[in-house]
Amino acid sequence: MKLLFVCLFVLSLNAYAQKISELAQIVGIRENSLVGYGLVIGLKGTGDKNGSKFTAQSMANMLETMNVKLSASDIKSKNVAAVMVTASMPPFARQGDKIDIQVSSIGDAKSISGGTLVLTPLSAVDGNIYALAQGPITLGGSENTLSGTLSNGATIEKEINYGISQLENITLSLKKSDLQSAVKIQKALNDSFNANVANALDSRTIKLKKPENMSMVEFLALVENVEIDYLQKQRVIIDEKSGTIIAGLGITIEPIILTHGELTLKISEDIQEDPEALNLGDGISVSRTHNTLSTNGKKPTLANVVRALQKMGASPKNIVSILESMKRSGAITAEIEVI
Repeated sequence: MKLLFVCLFVLSLNAYAQKISELAQIVGIRENSLVGYGLVIGLKGTGDKNGSKFTAQSMANMLETMNVKLSASDIKSKNVAAVMVTASMPPFARQGDKIDIQVSSIGDAKSISGGTLVLTPLSAVDGNIYALAQGPITLGGSENTLSGTLSNGATIEKEINYGISQLENITLSLKKSDLQSAVKIQKALNDSFNANVANALDSRTIKLKKPENMSMVEFLALVENVEIDYLQKQRVIIDEKSGTIIAGLGITIEPIILTHGELTLKISEDIQEDPEALNLGDGISVSRTHNTLSTNGKKPTLANVVRALQKMGASPKNIVSILESMKRSGAITAEIEVI
C-alpha cells in the first residue's frame, strides 16, 4: 500500500440551497445501455492471431452477406480483430443523433488503433437495434491500445418513446434515500405551485401531479428549478488500495483510548503536560511517552488523529483499520465509505 495521503475539504453542516434536479431524477427517463459485437479491420498485423476461431468465423459470415463464400479455415489475416462495442443512449435521443461508443478487443490482438470498425448494430436488453456504429479507430496517445472511446461513433436509428407530454402524474426518485429531503421537496413544491402537486410516498419516492393550466414538460422544467434547503452529511471516504483518506475539516472525534496491535493511543481534550511532546501545529501535540493525543482543550478532529498516528509510525493499512473501528465504537459520527 502506498503512503497514506490525507486530503481535506470543507463539508458544511449548515443547510444550503440546492435545486431539485441535483437531488432527484424523474423515474423512467434515463440512459439505456447498448451493446454489439463487431470487427475492426485494416490493422497492420496487430489483429487477432490465426487461433482466434470466432474472429475468422465472423469474417466468413460477413463476407458471405456480400456474396463471397469462404470457410473460416481459409481466413488467415492478422489485420482483423473482434471487438465488443458499448454505448449509452441518452433519453429523448432522436434518429440521426450521434453518440459516443466504447470499443474493446475481446481476442488476442496486440492493438486495434489505426483500424476501422465495420458497421456494427447496437442493441438493448430487449433485443431491438437502436444504433449503428462504424468508423476509424483513433485512440490518440492512450497507453491502452486495446480499448478506447470514439466520439460520435454511432448513429441513433430507433427512438424510445417516453410520451411524457400525455402524462398527468409522474414520479421523482431521490438519488440518496433521505426522509427529511423527501418532506422538504414535497413542501417546497406545494408552496411553489400553491397547490397539492407533490406527495412524498417514502424516503426516496415523491409522486407529482401536474397543474391543469400547464403541460407536463413545462411543469417538470419548473419542478427541477425549485430550490430546497439541503443538509450535506459529513462523510469520510477511504481508499483501501492506495491508503487515501478524504474527509471534512470539521469532523471531530470523541475522546477514546484505542489499541491496535502494539500501538495504543489516548485521544483527549486535556492540555498536554509532556515537554517532549511532538507539536503538530494549531495547539495539537502527541506524546509518544504517554501515547496521548492532546488538542489543548479543543475537540480532536479526524485530521489530528491521522497525523498523530502517522507520527507514531502507524502504517496506512493500520490507520484505515483504526478509523473503521472508531466508527463502530461511536467515536466517529460521520459516515465512512470504503472504496
